[in-house]
Amino acid sequence: MRTALVIGTGLIGTSAALALAGRGVTVHLRDHDTTRARTAAALGAGTDEAPEGPVDLALIAVPPTHVAGTLAEAMRAGAAHGYLDVASVKGGPQRELAALGLDLSSYIGTHPMAGKERSGPLAATADLFEGRPWVLTPTSDTDTEVLNLALELVALCRAVPVVMDADAHDRAVALVSHTPQLLSSMVAARLEGADDTAVRLCGQGIRDVTRIAASEPAMWVEILSANAGPVADVLAGVAADLEATVESLRALQSADEAKRDGGTAGVADVLRRGNAGRSRIPGKHGAAPAAYEVVAVLVSDQPGELARIFADAGRAGVNVEDVRIEHATGQQAGLVQVMVDPAAAPVLAAALRERGWSIRQ
Repeated sequence: MRTALVIGTGLIGTSAALALAGRGVTVHLRDHDTTRARTAAALGAGTDEAPEGPVDLALIAVPPTHVAGTLAEAMRAGAAHGYLDVASVKGGPQRELAALGLDLSSYIGTHPMAGKERSGPLAATADLFEGRPWVLTPTSDTDTEVLNLALELVALCRAVPVVMDADAHDRAVALVSHTPQLLSSMVAARLEGADDTAVRLCGQGIRDVTRIAASEPAMWVEILSANAGPVADVLAGVAADLEATVESLRALQSADEAKRDGGTAGVADVLRRGNAGRSRIPGKHGAAPAAYEVVAVLVSDQPGELARIFADAGRAGVNVEDVRIEHATGQQAGLVQVMVDPAAAPVLAAALRERGWSIRQ
């Protein structure tokens, strides 16, 4: 791949353009908002000047409802030898393109499983896709050369290619991406009218659950509108669990011992199934989730504190597998939860204490 055209210079389009430009591809940028295209160009993502002829690959990075129209326009203009989109929904755009009577041999639907709560070119980074799955949904009509161009794009962005059927992809993202977004927003919405006293008690649990609720509503309306059926199916299952759990919790307040026992069993069941589902989420390097030990370290909110912890762990010969930070409310301090192999936890705790760190159980 020598040349590419990126249509849509938001987070995903600009991040892909940055990755391609950084690896020697000449990237042309186009957006209905010319200011965004100029911003992306100023960031080093390419040029906002039009290409002189067809490019090797056109990457369509617009909302799902605009994918088919934008692709059709580019195809009819002969803008590229191969075309792909990066919308988070695949079945609908594919069917819309087929209905337009276009030759789909030069097109492949794709979806990089990466993103941020922030949007726009200023949020873009060249490493956004590194190590992340990038779904490809070829059909029997997809030309081999176009599939190879898509695979090259994924490689240049250092992502991991995953080949799926378009409708299977849509059902999967409804479960692992779109429904979590709605549930996160629903939980966060409970905080809008909550007493200030309750909000001040927010800890890491509520922060984790509501993190993605900060996402752009207009963008998510577009995404959910394009995948409404599969998302509604998943939510129907969640609603059934919610109804059963509400009944179980009400039963725990009953004076009837049998009802209380039933309520306990119901709550325990949903928690147990949650444990089982959580255990299926791939862990580090895509392997089965490992059981890490947490060494909690109290740190002040000062420059260099995290670097010192990691350096001290390295001196102790301990590999840090993961890390989380729990901020203290109203204090310039917090807990750094360093996750390590269970056998290494006592070694790390002793080494950090020796170097003056305050370890919390």
